Amino acid sequence: MTIEDLATFIESLGGVLTLHPAPGDGTPEIAWGDYFFYYAPDGITPTTVQPFATLITKDYPDDSTSRLDRPDTFRLNINTSRDEFIEWTGHTPRESGSLDPSTTDTLIPHPIYASAAWLAVVNPGPRTEAPIRNLLRNAHDRASTHYDRRTESD
Repeated sequence: MTIEDLATFIESLGGVLTLHPAPGDGTPEIAWGDYFFYYAPDGITPTTVQPFATLITKDYPDDSTSRLDRPDTFRLNINTSRDEFIEWTGHTPRESGSLDPSTTDTLIPHPIYASAAWLAVVNPGPRTEAPIRNLLRNAHDRASTHYDRRTESD
């Protein structure tokens, strides 16, 4: 799967606001080229919630264990439920795992945000395509439900 394939799939879920920082748009240079997916059918960037998924194209200063400095390497990050996290990792988000964060086409605990039940996949491929589509749908549904509750209370 390519970054473009994943972005198209995520956007097809509906109500998705995609932030794709680029030079000249006022965003920090470190974020240029990455993608941040929010459920925001009103088109307004949420300021109080995290994205439900991200596509990261490079190492960050505090996050280099996935070795995204390799050619044609990127990482999909998905905000999952606690139960989904346990299903895919065999442990709770607060427990540490032993998978190599640079392994490709394998669902792993996010190297930094595992304690918040985020999963990650470096260079998703045939082995992870179906599971990540399901996890992305679920993450989108949770974000939609959260958005609806927020807007109902306003």
